[in-house]
Amino acid sequence: MEMPKKGFNNKKLGEILINEGMITSQQLERALKLQREGNRKKLGEILVEMGALSREELYEVLQYIYETEYVNLSNYIIDPELISLIPEKAALQFKLIPLSKNDDELVIAMANPFDVYALDFVKDYTKIKKIKGKLAQEEDILSAINSYYKLGEYDDIIEKIHTELIFKEEEERDQDSKELEAISREAPVIQLVNMLIVQGVKDRASDIHLEPNERGLLIRFRIDGILHDIRTLPNKIKSAVISRIKILSKMDIAERRLPQDGRFQVQFGTREVDLRVSTIPTVLGEKVVLRLLDKSKGLIQLENLGFSLPQLNQFKSMISKSYGIILLTGPTGSGKTTTLYAALNKINSKDKNIITVEDPVEYRLGRINQIQILPKINLTFANALRSILRQDPDIIMIGEIRDRETAQIAVQAALTGHLVLSTLHTNDAASALTRLIDMQVEPFLISSSVIGVLAQRLVRVICEKCKEEYTPTAEVLEILKEVKLIGDNLRKDSNGLKLYRGKGCSFCKNTGYYGRTSIYELMELDEEIRSLIVSNVPSEVIKEAALKKGMMTLKDSGLKKALEGITTIEEVLRVAG
Repeated sequence: MEMPKKGFNNKKLGEILINEGMITSQQLERALKLQREGNRKKLGEILVEMGALSREELYEVLQYIYETEYVNLSNYIIDPELISLIPEKAALQFKLIPLSKNDDELVIAMANPFDVYALDFVKDYTKIKKIKGKLAQEEDILSAINSYYKLGEYDDIIEKIHTELIFKEEEERDQDSKELEAISREAPVIQLVNMLIVQGVKDRASDIHLEPNERGLLIRFRIDGILHDIRTLPNKIKSAVISRIKILSKMDIAERRLPQDGRFQVQFGTREVDLRVSTIPTVLGEKVVLRLLDKSKGLIQLENLGFSLPQLNQFKSMISKSYGIILLTGPTGSGKTTTLYAALNKINSKDKNIITVEDPVEYRLGRINQIQILPKINLTFANALRSILRQDPDIIMIGEIRDRETAQIAVQAALTGHLVLSTLHTNDAASALTRLIDMQVEPFLISSSVIGVLAQRLVRVICEKCKEEYTPTAEVLEILKEVKLIGDNLRKDSNGLKLYRGKGCSFCKNTGYYGRTSIYELMELDEEIRSLIVSNVPSEVIKEAALKKGMMTLKDSGLKKALEGITTIEEVLRVAG
């Protein structure tokens, strides 16, 4: 392997393979003989071609010899900006490609991680002090160089697909799945899908929508909770793009009449991104949605979620209880799962047995036993919960209470000494209690088991780069004066009140917002509220009782953040009405 590393040669590789029982001495002799007779390939490659060992086994040994990590480039999506750091000619000569850049370190994939000439060239050319080489297969590197250095813009790639690939003109349902699969594995299609994912990650999209219409395939990104049109891809490449995504997600590309779900994972520089993929059939073709989860961001701490200090202390007190139910409510995409994970992370300790039942498992948590429900084999929330209760748990997290059976088991678990955290889909905190009654859980059981309910929403944060002060109109002041805990002070003195908004700039893509934070409505049950539940009163009565005790509504929480210059009045009214 032509390496300057001291003591490394074919004999050393052969000895390791023999000592590990991966090949026989006869196989080694035969490979060395082929090499002497004119086979110019490296010893390891010859052994793989002979069938003496698999490529995975070879690279496992090479990792040890090179003392570096092996990377599978098929799982990587490389930022085009990194590619420009090293000329294509040098990348081909030294058989390397940049992977990620972090502070003063550049990580590159190399066929020979100990090629000091290549490492010195990269260091001198890029002026980056630290270069780290990782092992990758030579053919994978050459394939990546071919793809990324000839990337170009969207229009260039679309033109390539038009000129290099042949598409049938029949209806999509008549297209041959084998032909579609072959097309979707061509370099231009791979490049196009990679570019969509790269752009989605860089634009902080939580979801990428691919929607068929009369003109083609509309690409939309959901950024900070709002959908934005990005571009429309031509009709002729629609099938190839969707098929490529379905192949990555291990879906059946021949099935276009039924909804499908899948997932895949990519490396984007130093970031690990999970993509959950869903397809549905429409009259104009398949619609695809990719949910992006950037795992490298890690778990957000409770303190950074958006709680006011009183709410934070109250919620911490609730999750420190040894038994009972804590419910989180809100629509899909309101941040409930993030809050649940942050709560579990807070109370996770060596002396607790924590088990979760989720759909899907979004983050892997250390020391926590996580179960992914699988309805196809009847592993439902209810069935998983029954088994969990025989596993001696201290804390149980249920991704969502969807039916009467799950609700009743959750209540029984709380009454028998377990702390249960779960979610419901209701508009406010008080409605969660009447929702359980609708699921035929007895009011006295709800009263005895529920500790509290946390309703939440996500609001966009004003962009710090283009943030500006403005004087609110009389209409806005009236809205603020209606809000409890805020209005009294404004009635006394509203002169000189300043609010904030974003003008719009290139940093926030002219939206005036960058990122999101949570607003909360936290209701802790006391004796009065428990007695109201037993009396089976409407949720409005329960809410009124909680407000008299100082509960801050979602709207109050949001407008308080607007007064603090975190978000805008318009954003709060959009989200919390």
